[in-house]
Amino acid sequence: MKNADDLSRRTMLKLTGVAGITAAVAGCADNGEEEDEPADDPAEDEEDDTAPVEDDEDDMEDDDEDPADDEDEDEDETDENGDVIEPGTTIEFDAQTPGWVGIEPDEIADEENPTLTLEEGEEYEIGWEEGDGADHNIELVDDDDEVVDDYETEEESEGGDDQFIEFEATDEIAEYVCRPHEGTMRGAIEIEGNGNGDDEEDENGDEDENGDEENGNDNGDDE
Repeated sequence: MKNADDLSRRTMLKLTGVAGITAAVAGCADNGEEEDEPADDPAEDEEDDTAPVEDDEDDMEDDDEDPADDEDEDEDETDENGDVIEPGTTIEFDAQTPGWVGIEPDEIADEENPTLTLEEGEEYEIGWEEGDGADHNIELVDDDDEVVDDYETEEESEGGDDQFIEFEATDEIAEYVCRPHEGTMRGAIEIEGNGNGDDEEDENGDEDENGDEENGNDNGDDE
């Protein structure tokens, strides 16, 4: 009986030791899992905090691009308006059926049917020397498409001196055109005032004022 009791006690001790070890291992495993979970939260918070920063940078880039776009539009509008061509300039084109192509001066080089801005009352020369072999001429016309002051050439397949016109820039001239290809070979002429008329008016006004003053003084002296 005594041996049986000893065996029972040893068995119980073994079972108790195994249970304790199992509980300890389980406790360690639980503690490890609980410690790992909080580590993920700060990373997620950091990602959420940085997201609005990217949106702010995109807004700043958009704001920086807008002024540059406005400047480019202003430059394009200035180029379209063109500069006044110097008086005495020879304006030369390449006569191509799809449209006049500018050669000289530099302001119109390589442009198709460029607008010519000329100074009122000044002399210019216009025409073509090179072409595509088709019959062309050049005419200066008014708003009704009528030739102004016989400013026109005969139709020719080759350009040269006969295809150049010397003319005075006046408000009556509105366009230059090739009559055989008037649908495609046509460009505008804009006339800018040279300011001489304003000076003359100012001078005349001063003379009138002086005359009135002199008359008034004379009348006063006579009295």
